[in-house]
Amino acid sequence: MKTLVILISGRGSNMRALLEAELPVDRIIVISSNPNAEGLKTAADKGVQTACINRQTFSDRLAFDTALSDEIDRYRPDLITLAGFMRILTDDFVFRYHRRLMNIHPSLLPSFTGLHTHRRALHDGVKIHGCTVHFVTPELDHGPIVIQAAVPVFSNDTEKSLAERVLVQEHRIYPQAVRWFLQGRIKLSANTVTITDTCVHNSVIYSPELQK
Repeated sequence: MKTLVILISGRGSNMRALLEAELPVDRIIVISSNPNAEGLKTAADKGVQTACINRQTFSDRLAFDTALSDEIDRYRPDLITLAGFMRILTDDFVFRYHRRLMNIHPSLLPSFTGLHTHRRALHDGVKIHGCTVHFVTPELDHGPIVIQAAVPVFSNDTEKSLAERVLVQEHRIYPQAVRWFLQGRIKLSANTVTITDTCVHNSVIYSPELQK
């Protein structure tokens, strides 16, 4: 039996994308750090098992991570995915789920780690932005990269419009990465991820587009 745990803190839009992707998994459990997270209701409405480990009831990160890992371990998951989980995890927690903990980040890593990625991309004037699925390591947003999607940045973009365009791609690549993992097609060596049996197309993204 393959089991997926999804960790959320808010609306869970990437959680919804995973739930609707018809993944090759027998059981999904959604765990929230916030009892008022909209994603809990979304998951429950879809008949998905949910749980909450309320971050506000713990005195420190270590106590919270211990309770969270105890809850996760009840289900013996093959993979744990962070889907808008707004907590920085302790190193011990990350090492506990080494090679089984995956995250989606709204930038083309290693550029723009941390918060406010779209604002910073616009400020720096980049022409291509995007999102990244990666394995989680103790160094924030620096784990091995599984898959990325790029979008052009337009001259009239706002932080909101750019975020919306990137989010569409997040909802495409996160289910793909999880599906590859559950199918056993991800090979992780040091800091490099290889996907077996994939087709590689010689495609190039230009922003702005080339003109004659």
